[in-house]
Amino acid sequence: MAGLVALYQIIEMLTGILVMLIIIQFVISLLFAFNVVSPSNQFLMQVYNSIGLILDPILRPIRRIMPDTGAIDFSPIVLIILLRVMLIVLSAIMFA
Repeated sequence: MAGLVALYQIIEMLTGILVMLIIIQFVISLLFAFNVVSPSNQFLMQVYNSIGLILDPILRPIRRIMPDTGAIDFSPIVLIILLRVMLIVLSAIMFA
């Protein structure tokens, strides 16, 4: 049982890291969109691109399934919801 709790905690930590990366990428994109920070800022652009390289393989299947909504990309919020649902289901299975 202790092994399952440890595995759940690892999955919960990785989920938290993914959610943080999604939020950081969103904030940086807002900074670029509203010209608070110039897209020529190499540091922020590298951070944005690096996070994109990590998240794109996860978000790409969600983007293929979802309908095209124009300029707004809802796939990150769908991923956050799916991760939260996964954690709820896993905790219900473990602690039942």
